[in-house]
Parts: sequence; C-alpha cells; structure tokens
Amino acid sequence: MQAQRFSIAPMLDWTDRHCRYFHRLMTRQTLLYTEMVTTGAIIHGKGDYLGYSEQEHPISLQLGGSNPADLAHCARLAQERGYDEINLNVGCPSDRVQNGRFGACLMGEPALVADCVKAMRDVVDIPVTVKTRIGIDDQDSYEFLQAFIEQVRDAGCDTFIVHARKAWLSGLSPRENREIPPLDYPRVYRVKQDYPELTIALNGGVTSMEQTLEHLQHVDGVMMGREAYQNPYILAQVDSQLFGLTGDVPSRHEVVRMMLPYMEQELAKGNYLSHMTRHMLGLFQNMQGARAWRRHLSENACKPGAGIQVVLDAMAKVPEFASADSVE
Repeated sequence: MQAQRFSIAPMLDWTDRHCRYFHRLMTRQTLLYTEMVTTGAIIHGKGDYLGYSEQEHPISLQLGGSNPADLAHCARLAQERGYDEINLNVGCPSDRVQNGRFGACLMGEPALVADCVKAMRDVVDIPVTVKTRIGIDDQDSYEFLQAFIEQVRDAGCDTFIVHARKAWLSGLSPRENREIPPLDYPRVYRVKQDYPELTIALNGGVTSMEQTLEHLQHVDGVMMGREAYQNPYILAQVDSQLFGLTGDVPSRHEVVRMMLPYMEQELAKGNYLSHMTRHMLGLFQNMQGARAWRRHLSENACKPGAGIQVVLDAMAKVPEFASADSVE
C-alpha cells in the first residue's frame, strides 16, 4: 500500500527513462512508471524497450496488450530485468490503442482482463496492478465499475489505479478524454469504501500536494500526471509531506547540477542533449529567469554537438537565490 501512496502517471512520449532519472533526483519515494510499452514492441521490436537506470527504483512497467500469453511473457522478462511492478493499461482511449484491442476498450471485456492478470500473476512474484477508468461510453454506472473490479480482483489483482473520468472511445481525442469527461472523485472514494481490502489509488486532475493530502483521506494513493511533468519541482515536497522523511531538499540549481553527470554519460553514448533537457523546461516555473532558461534550452539543446555547457549557460540566466515568488 505504501508503494502506491504517490506515483507519477505513465505518459506516452513524456515519462521516458531520461524523465524518470530527472524526477528521481527530487523524490526517492515516489513510484515511477514507464511510458506504456506494448507487448508487440517488446517481443518483436528491435530496440530495448525495457531499459532503465538502477537509480529509478521503485519503478513500474506499464504494459499495453490483451493477449494473456504475450503479457505473461513480457511480465516475466520485466521481472528478470528488475522492475518492481507490472501495470496493465486499461485506461488509454486512443484509436491506435483500440485498434490493438487494449487500453480503455478492455473495460468492456472484464473476463479478458481477468485472464490477462491471472496469466501474469502465474509467472511473476512482483505486484500486477491495473490502471483503469471509471467507465467507457454509456457504460458508466457504478455497478459497471463494480463488476469490472470484482472480476479482475478475483483473478488476483489487489491494486487498482482509477482515473476518475470515464473515456469516450469515439468522438474525443486522447487529450480531450483527459479534460472533457467530468471528474468524479466520490466514485473512486466509494470503490475504496466498498472494497477496503483492495489498494485503490486515484488519478486525474491532481495539481498540488494539498489536493493529494485531501484525496489520501479517502484512498490509499494518488497518481499525479501533467502537473508533475510541467512543474517538476513540486516533487521536491513529496518525501517530506507524504512520507514523513526528513533531510535536505535540493534546490532547483542543485537538481540541475545533479543531472549533469548523467547527461555527460548519455552524451558519451551518442544520445542527444535535447532528449534530456526537454523534460527539464518547467523546473524553474514561476521563478525569475524561468523564461530565459526555457528559451535558451529550447533554442540551443537541439543544435548539433550540443553539450552540457548549454545547460550551464541556461542555468546562469536564473538567479541562484531568487525566491519562488520572484515571477519572471
């Protein structure tokens, strides 16, 4: 249960390994998720879709798929690679995902989701969790959600991360599905009330530690998405406010300096600076010089041969001891 107390949502094209390494510099306790990785990519792809840095623990692999045997194969590989959790995506509403018969459309096939969970549980010892919505299309009653949770629970899943919006499988883009269907936090709270033996984490629309603490009065965990990405220094509050840990919190400038050795290692491997700095643009949000920081990185990190001097020059544009109220 403690592992799910606070996590950062899996976000396609955002929460890659560079992003996760960066986030880990600000919080040791937060559970980090990979981007959704499809079983097809892992089994048939030419790249290493399971790569991560040891510093990223605790880390969960989010899988996309609906073939129990394929999911079991990938879950076994993930456990061998040292992942701390496997999460099945039953929440993504994109057309690409639906065409692959996974994501949110699987809410309409709880028996298949149960088979997928059981197949993975049979071959791994690490937790297998499910990220889902509160409903899909016109199947949005509480009874529909209950029936889904009970069937998947009976297959061995005891942890659900529930996005407190339903998904429209046609007519709305993935972005619109994150914003247009109304949030229904009480419905997620009710799931926890009705199934106290399950670990229930809430996702959707969370933008502050204050909101997180309020939700934690009703559920076991909170998953934060875009706010953690766009305003990453919010993560520096997590270990003390949510986990009761004491100790020095790195300043924003210290976070950048802590990131430099990693950047140098990655550059030496032939990776591009911009692939790392794009995750850091929001670090100085609401600080004097934040706009200059973003502009310098955006304009220079993508240039051929760009190195860490670009980052140092960008950081020099932000006063080291400016207060958080010193808005640009």
